[in-house]
Amino acid sequence: MDHHAVRLEGVSKRFGRLPAVDGLDLEIPRGATVALLGPNGAGKTTTVKLLLGLLEPDAGRVRVLGGGPHEAVAGGRIAAMLQDGGFMPGVKVIELLRFAAGLYPDPLPLDRVLAVAGLGELAGRRVDRLSGGQAQRVRFALALAGNPEVLVLDEPTAAMDVSSRRDFWAAMRQEAAAGRTVLFATHYLEEAEEGSDRVVVLARGRVVADGSPARIKAAVGGRTVRFTFRGPLPGGLDRLPGVTAVEVHGDRVLLRSADAEATVWALYDRRDWLSELEVAGADLEDAFLALTAAAA
Repeated sequence: MDHHAVRLEGVSKRFGRLPAVDGLDLEIPRGATVALLGPNGAGKTTTVKLLLGLLEPDAGRVRVLGGGPHEAVAGGRIAAMLQDGGFMPGVKVIELLRFAAGLYPDPLPLDRVLAVAGLGELAGRRVDRLSGGQAQRVRFALALAGNPEVLVLDEPTAAMDVSSRRDFWAAMRQEAAAGRTVLFATHYLEEAEEGSDRVVVLARGRVVADGSPARIKAAVGGRTVRFTFRGPLPGGLDRLPGVTAVEVHGDRVLLRSADAEATVWALYDRRDWLSELEVAGADLEDAFLALTAAAA
């Protein structure tokens, strides 16, 4: 038995001259929770559609649970929550879920689907009378209905408010703990850090980083030094000891440094024009920006 839920080997997909996915290699073991992170155009949605058989690769091989995507979808072994999925007009939530469950050989009980997706009070409502966040929960319920081994979620919390996002991720952690493999594409950095045990960063259709959130932050290296400056910003900040990058946002400066202590001592000699000095470790946003910029 293949112990990988997902395996992409040298997968490429082009749209005209534009490579959406470019020689992508990715393996996800069964039971993992993985965030697919990247800027717009990085190839996240294309990767999701390749896994679901909605697109065919131009080159390479896509395997899901040891077989092809179409086989996994037909057997209810993989299901997806897509950000652009529509509904049949006029149907009630419970009717839609009952129909979806009937398509699969081993569906989840509907009462559990409603409870996990937080739809108990909305079961009798028509789908065309749902808010954006409520519609997202219905899409999640549809993905769960067939009792899949692999859940693929494309920007799952789009249109959800803060409370709904919190409830959604609580439900998702519950499903992951039950042994489902979860792959979700997101541009919310806090979701990638809090909702997964592994982050795969894509840029220009390729993997530029792969590991735990802590490992990815450590790979960027160093720390950040932030301060506010008064008057004209002097030159030469990029030549200070330890500094590897300089960012200026209004009157705030961020220095990335491989030796924060040496950088701070050098700034101390210029303390007459700076204030609010802060030193911190790199966070996931720092890592994400650095990795995707390097791949550009």
